[in-house]
Amino acid sequence: MATNWGSLLQNKQQLEELARQAVDRALAEGVLLRTSQEPASSEVVSYAPFTLFPSLVPSALLEQAYAVQMDFNLLVDAVSQNAAFLEQTLSSTIKQDDFTARLFDIHKQVLKEGIAQTVFLGLNRSDYMFQRSADGSPALKQIEINTISASFGGLASRTPAVHRHVLSVLSKTKEAGKILSNNPSKGLALGIAKAWELYGSPNALVLLIAQEKERNIFDQRAIENELLARNIHVIRRTFEDISEKGSLDQDRRLFVDGQEIAVVYFRDGYMPRQYSLQNWEARLLLERSRAAKCPDIATQLAGTKKVQQELSRPGMLEMLLPGQPEAVARLRATFAGLYSLDVGEEGDQAIAEALAAPSRFVLKPQREGGGNNLYGEEMVQALKQLKDSEERASYILMEKIEPEPFENCLLRPGSPARVVQCISELGIFGVYVSEAKDPRPAHLTRVSDEALMRSPLQP
Repeated sequence: MATNWGSLLQNKQQLEELARQAVDRALAEGVLLRTSQEPASSEVVSYAPFTLFPSLVPSALLEQAYAVQMDFNLLVDAVSQNAAFLEQTLSSTIKQDDFTARLFDIHKQVLKEGIAQTVFLGLNRSDYMFQRSADGSPALKQIEINTISASFGGLASRTPAVHRHVLSVLSKTKEAGKILSNNPSKGLALGIAKAWELYGSPNALVLLIAQEKERNIFDQRAIENELLARNIHVIRRTFEDISEKGSLDQDRRLFVDGQEIAVVYFRDGYMPRQYSLQNWEARLLLERSRAAKCPDIATQLAGTKKVQQELSRPGMLEMLLPGQPEAVARLRATFAGLYSLDVGEEGDQAIAEALAAPSRFVLKPQREGGGNNLYGEEMVQALKQLKDSEERASYILMEKIEPEPFENCLLRPGSPARVVQCISELGIFGVYVSEAKDPRPAHLTRVSDEALMRSPLQP
């Protein structure tokens, strides 16, 4: 399934000229990041890393990924509603992983007090690679699903124009015409807008929880701009701001700076280092409110690696999605091998197999944000240290997906254009809104599914 750009990758002079034009077009289209030197300022910006040429996605696998996204939307929603499943699944993990335990504590506290919100919003992104099979045919295999701060919908909306421009410069108009339009930011905004509408207060705002130093702000602005075009106003605040200026009234309506909040959209809060004691208190305040959270705490827990592993067990999908055998089959077809490392015979066997054939596995902690997984010798050393410790329950083991590599030209600020071996991921955004009066599960609506095609070499 390699993408072969042939002689184009061998002509250094042509590559350098194409790279200059591609970078200029990326800047013009708004494929932008703040710089690492000035992450809190937009006065000096640069382009987000990207590949000079587009990457091939087999049409059958793209259609499969689209088709299964509604099933993943339903599954994530079902998991988030099933408190017993979450508690049982995460029972061993929360004993060893403090971050997951803190999230789960908030979840329990909200359940005990009673869930105030009646509108629930999911903006998730399911990431896949194309597994290379023995006969050479590719198969769609899920890496993970991101249920909090699923990013790059905004920048992905702008990259097709860059790749069309590059191919047009080369007079490859036929190939340029095959690049699909891709506007995830619009779909994500439609989900937020629907949740805002169902909240039912026309003067209420959308609150985006942001990091103080946010390099990826232009990705977020794309969604904000889509909302503003619908006359829905967004305010950006940090957890610290919420701690100082957030409050709940007697009906648990959320107010920030005296303004009512209909939707809370988290673009922060997915890694331990993003929380101080003050920030944990702010997160609890938000979770206790009536505002629609994206995600609410249960949905964030539904995206943990441990939940992903548990869903692969026989019978689990059938329990969570009763009477939906076709959806179960579509979901299960995308699963790679997933293995528990809980203390016991099952975990012992998984560790033994990984130590015997380390190239076949990946070790994953309960973390989001990228760069956390362990491979090869690093994985071996970690497993040797963990095998006699209960700490191993904070990890899962996953079958290593083996996509077929291909050559492309990688463009990064400050680096010369260079041809490298790449592997691609396909990310599909899913958007759902559910509304519940009492009890919670009442109405689940598909709002939008949008595709994001990106290389793991991009940020």
